[in-house]
Formats: sequence, structure tokens, C-alpha cells
Amino acid sequence: MAAILQGHQVHPEGRTWKTHFPKGDLWVFGYGTDHRGTPEQPGRVVTVIERSFWETLDDPLARVENQSSADKVWGVAYHIPASHAEEVHDYLDEREIDGYSAHYTPFHPTSVDESQVPGTAGYGTPIICMVYIGQPTNPQFLRDPAEREPQNVAQVISAGQGQSGKNAEYLFLLEKALESIGLGSADLHVTDLVRRVKAIEADEQVEADEREAEKDVNRYLDPSEGS
Repeated sequence: MAAILQGHQVHPEGRTWKTHFPKGDLWVFGYGTDHRGTPEQPGRVVTVIERSFWETLDDPLARVENQSSADKVWGVAYHIPASHAEEVHDYLDEREIDGYSAHYTPFHPTSVDESQVPGTAGYGTPIICMVYIGQPTNPQFLRDPAEREPQNVAQVISAGQGQSGKNAEYLFLLEKALESIGLGSADLHVTDLVRRVKAIEADEQVEADEREAEKDVNRYLDPSEGS
């Protein structure tokens, strides 16, 4: 499923979001929370940013971008019933007030099961979704170009771990999730990072095996080291 990022920005303190959802329910585009690092050693996770801002970042993979999907972001829309919509909206707004802005944008389903997705009758009927867009002022944004280099990112991911688990696990699951959507939703940057992280982990495992083998040899040559 794809969202076309041409949404309308709304001040987080207002109740303007209700004008986009007259039935009282709420749709949120591909949102969740993941802690894959610590304040001392932050991990790397994805966010959505404005295309105009992305174009200023000199992305090393921009040259291989698929132009047919240049204005699309693939993901999943979550339906929040009216009974919980205001609570969820206020929680997200409070959590993301620093570094994100709320937008409302069309979400285009690739397939629809009316029995599971109320109010989406008709194949491909757009759904208005709320999506949080990361701002350049976000304190967690990587401003140093060197920190955005793929190998640097891969090194951080391979070592990162937080309360939600290992950063590498997050990356591997992200790749599988994008591939499972189909229709060209796989991301070249994510796939490249997966390859790099697996190579780092393989090298680290080889080094660990070599250290263990060296200890075994030393214990054999000098039995007192094993006592």
C-alpha cells in the first residue's frame, strides 16, 4: 500500500484532525515505536521525511531510485475506531511534538477486503491517513553526512541494542516487511544495509572463532591457563 505525500500540515494543539475523519475514527499510516539503542549508543530506525528535504541530503542511492514510485511511500494503514481515536491521536501528538509534524494524505490500498477494512469499498479507493513527518530540527536526525554513509550506518546497526531488541533484528524484519508488500515496495537502501550488516556480523563471528581457537591452543600448550 502506498501513501502519496502531499498532505496538509496541522498544528498539533488543534483538533483539526477531526475534520479529516467525520465519522470519528482515525487512520494512521505505518506507525509504531521501536527502541533499538540507548541514549549513550543510539540505534538507527526509519522515519518519513519531506521529499524536498531528502533531495538536499545527497543520498548515495538517489541515482538508482525507481522514478515510477518516486512520490510513493509503501507501508500499512492502521484503523483506530472512534472509541479510541482521540486517545490515540493525543498520545501520538504528545509523543511526537518535538521533531515531527502531522500531515493528512491519501493512502491507496493495493487490495481491499470490505469485511476487514470498514469504509473502503471499491478496489484502490483512497483513505485519508494521518502521518507524522520528521523535521530537520528533530534532535535525533543525523546531520553529519559521514554518519549517514551506508557503512557507518551498518556499523551502528550491527552493534545497537535497546529495550525492543537488537538493531540488526529491526533491520532484517524491516526488509522482509517491505518485500512482503510486493509491487516494487522493496527498498534498495534497506537491502544494501542488510548486506553490509550481515557481512560485519560474519567478520565478527570469524574473529570470535579465531580468539576461541587461540585460547584452546594456549590451554593445550600451557594447561595451567585453563585452571
